[in-house]
Amino acid sequence: MRGPLLFAACALLAAACGGPDLYEADGTVTELRPDLGQVVIDHEDIPGLMPAMTMNFDVADPALLAGLAPGDRIHFHLAHEGASYRLVAAEKIGEAGAAGISGSVSLSDVAPAAEPAPPFELVDQDGAPRSLASLRGKTVLLDFVYANCPGPCPILTGTHVRVQKLLPEALRGKVWFVSVTLDPDRDTPEALRAYGKARGADFASWSFLTGPKPAVEDVIARYGVGKMPAPGGEIQHVVVSFLIDPEGRIVKRYFGLEHHADDLVREIVELAARS
Repeated sequence: MRGPLLFAACALLAAACGGPDLYEADGTVTELRPDLGQVVIDHEDIPGLMPAMTMNFDVADPALLAGLAPGDRIHFHLAHEGASYRLVAAEKIGEAGAAGISGSVSLSDVAPAAEPAPPFELVDQDGAPRSLASLRGKTVLLDFVYANCPGPCPILTGTHVRVQKLLPEALRGKVWFVSVTLDPDRDTPEALRAYGKARGADFASWSFLTGPKPAVEDVIARYGVGKMPAPGGEIQHVVVSFLIDPEGRIVKRYFGLEHHADDLVREIVELAARS
């Protein structure tokens, strides 16, 4: 079911069941990855939720993407439940063509699993140097955020804070959390410390990293999370996290926001047991 009837059904279901908040907007599809449960949309302003940007969204059902292609203009609904932005309906309303597809964000560019994680050497929330090499021997959960992010970053950080709190005591010294800024122009060590503190991160095992702009942009490029400042200063990027084993290999990539803390803890425990 597509078109007005589907949107009406989504709205009625949410209202009747006290479900998630629903938002609607128009945008251009730039990438479709049903195998990852993701779609990338260059969307217009979503009133009450987020400004215009290009972003990947979780998809409630891969069947929603059937019949769509990069360059299609769509009218879509997002369900926002506090911990995710999920596409629940999409209707094709036109074609932008190749000229309408932004190349700033691509899931295909993300650093692959089963390969060594790209190295980095930046500075943390205390201004101290921190490199990936210095974390060899630890399991690392790595993500990319920025302090002024209007939507997904606080959600992602909140999930990883819950992971940090749920880790078994015996693993606390064997797991490290890393968040690399996407906005080195504004994210000073002090700004990142304030961001992490506001969300309950324990800095005893969490590094929020920044540094000179060329150095940060090099890390962002090598991890393939691509960014481009939007007109309002928002950073357009792939929402993805990386689980890195103690030998420095990417074991798993988590696209979007719908990876739950309990599942992450279980996978970290399993990885630690194998290491």
